[in-house]
Amino acid sequence: MSTEQHPTLNAGSRQSLAFDTSSIKKESADHVEVEHDNAEEADHDHTTEEARLVRKLDFRIMPMLWAMYFLNYLDRAAIAQARLNKLEQNLHLVGSQYNVCISILFVGYTLVQIPSNMAMSTKRVRPSLWMCSWMMAWAVLSACTALAKDYTGLVVTRFLLGIAEAPFYPGAIYLLSLFYTRREIATRIGFLYSANISAISFSGLIAAATFATLDGAHGLHGWQYLFIIEGCLTFGIAFFAMFLLPDHPLTTRWLTPAQRELAQARMDHDTVGLKASKGPIAGLKQAITDPRLWLLVVMQTLHLAACGFNSFFPTVVSSLGFSSTITLVLTCPPYLAAGVIAILYGMSSGKFDERTIHITIACAVAAVGFVISCVTLNVGARYTSCFLFTIGAYASNSIILGWVSATCGQTQEKKAAALSIVNTFANASFIYTPYLYPSSDGPKYLMANVANACFVAGTAACAWALRAWLRMENNKRKERNETLLYAY
Repeated sequence: MSTEQHPTLNAGSRQSLAFDTSSIKKESADHVEVEHDNAEEADHDHTTEEARLVRKLDFRIMPMLWAMYFLNYLDRAAIAQARLNKLEQNLHLVGSQYNVCISILFVGYTLVQIPSNMAMSTKRVRPSLWMCSWMMAWAVLSACTALAKDYTGLVVTRFLLGIAEAPFYPGAIYLLSLFYTRREIATRIGFLYSANISAISFSGLIAAATFATLDGAHGLHGWQYLFIIEGCLTFGIAFFAMFLLPDHPLTTRWLTPAQRELAQARMDHDTVGLKASKGPIAGLKQAITDPRLWLLVVMQTLHLAACGFNSFFPTVVSSLGFSSTITLVLTCPPYLAAGVIAILYGMSSGKFDERTIHITIACAVAAVGFVISCVTLNVGARYTSCFLFTIGAYASNSIILGWVSATCGQTQEKKAAALSIVNTFANASFIYTPYLYPSSDGPKYLMANVANACFVAGTAACAWALRAWLRMENNKRKERNETLLYAY
């Protein structure tokens, strides 16, 4: 209504009305600004609390898991060093019997992983107690390897050792996937996997010291002392780990109630296609009916097949012509370099939220190393090739496993099943890869190196195929106005 229709609304009143309107606008703007500041402050507080939570998780989880995996692989790989201390002669192994003892472990290893991860995903099983109980079992079996008197005893011990060791690694990856987001997990898996690499690296030095000081003492061979010492150390670490490992985000005792809620909420927010849990059997069905999982299975199987050289690395290095002690020492530097680069590579993948190109570059480096090892007997070139194929082969492991968790993690049960399926099929490659290294094929091991070059090429091809697949799925999600997309 205009002022002309209200003669009583004089100029003073109009001025007062204008003042009041501007005051209301100013108060409204101030209110909006206060709300915006409060929202920013709340976001900042949430970010601070989340950063504090991640630091706490890193401090409590990572060192203990690292130590456990270090010992897991140290116990498993001790046989490679024992071979250099006359294991074959003492147990009267002939022909391919040593190779059978290597591969039989992975028969047991593949039988237990899926049911173990399914049990961990039920929430009726505490991961801390479950994993540490199995660790104590493998510690005892590892020490019992020293009691083997012949081929049969060694085969049986190795088979049982594979069963006891099987729950740890897929369980550890699943445990990390419960607490760390897609951008965080590759770095953590890279750090964890550096324990594997460090175990292979230092196992030669530990074995060299053991053989030099204890071989023949009290009527025992050096390789027997090696198994006994490592088994006892493993048992002790397992006891302490029971009190330090977490369980599930909402049930971890050393998190505050607020931190438990935050730990669960941030994982729910980070999961593409989050679904309600329906139990471990339903999770297994969801995993095996997801076709993307089987491409990831092929990718990781090819990748681990290329890593089959690790059980024969001392043998490969011994082809350079040095003494057994120098050979054990020379196995260390390539693995140390691979461990450091694996961590940095995982950090890079997480920072840029990228997987395909990282995997491709790593595979290319490994392929160059395998080719060099095929074509020359020059000592310098062959030792350089050991660095290249070790660094390249191990760099992509954390990225692939993190990709499994991010792609097939719609429920915790599906995630647990997917990780164990991938690990089971991939580790089955270690059943047959030992036969690529017959003694008669040295020093070039042409068959093994050609096969390994093909394996890493196949790994890269699978990464690009999955990238194309996930891009198509992301386009469909965008059409449905979904903002949380798959990473590739």
